[in-house]
Amino acid sequence: SKRLRPVPPGLTEVVSPTMVRFSTAAIALLGAVTPSAVTATGANPVRKVVTLLQNMQAQVVEEGKTEKKLFDEYMCYCKTGGQTLELSIQEAKEKIEAGTAAVKEASELKTQLESDLKKHKASRDDAKQTLEEAKALRDKEAAAFAKVKADSEANIAAIKKAVAALEQGAGSSFLQTPAASAIRTYAMERANLPDASREELVAFLSSSEEGRYAPQSGE
Repeated sequence: SKRLRPVPPGLTEVVSPTMVRFSTAAIALLGAVTPSAVTATGANPVRKVVTLLQNMQAQVVEEGKTEKKLFDEYMCYCKTGGQTLELSIQEAKEKIEAGTAAVKEASELKTQLESDLKKHKASRDDAKQTLEEAKALRDKEAAAFAKVKADSEANIAAIKKAVAALEQGAGSSFLQTPAASAIRTYAMERANLPDASREELVAFLSSSEEGRYAPQSGE
C-alpha cells in the first residue's frame, strides 16, 4: 500500500470541535475499507478516501484559521474596547466630580449671596429708618427755628415801635399796645440784661402813666 501524505502544516495549530468530529469520522471510514474492496474494483479506495479526507482536512484547517482570526479580532476588540470603556468611565467620573464641585461651589455662592442680600436689606431698612428719623428731626428743628425766627422778628419790630413811640412822646399810648406786652415778655424771659436793668425796663413797660418818660434831645 502507498504511504499516506503527511498532515498539512497548521493542522496542529488550530483544533476545533469540527476537526475533532472530522477525525473521528475519518478513522471510522478507514476502518471500514477492506483489502477485498481493493481487489474487486482494481483501484485503491483507501487512497481515494485519504485524498478526500486530506482535502476536507485542509478546509477544516482554513476554517479553523478563519475562526481563530475572528476570535483574535474579537479578543483585540474586547481588550481595546474595554480600555476605551474604562477610559470613558474614568472621564465620566472626573466630569461627575467636576460637576459636583461646581454645583457645591454654586450652592455656597448662592448661600453667600442670599446672606449678603439679607444683610443689605437690613442695612437698607436701617438706613431708611435713620433717614426718616433725621427728616423728622430736621422738620422739628426747622419748625422750632421758624418759631424762634418769627418771635425774633416780632420782638425786633416791637422794639422799633417802642423806640419810635418814646422818641415821639407817645410812650403812654404805646404801653397799651400788644407790642409793649411782647417786649415786656421778652425782657422778662429771654433778654440778656443785668437784673437791675431788666427790673427797670419791666417796670416801665408795666406802667401806664403818661409823661413818665420824656425823651431827651438826641436820644
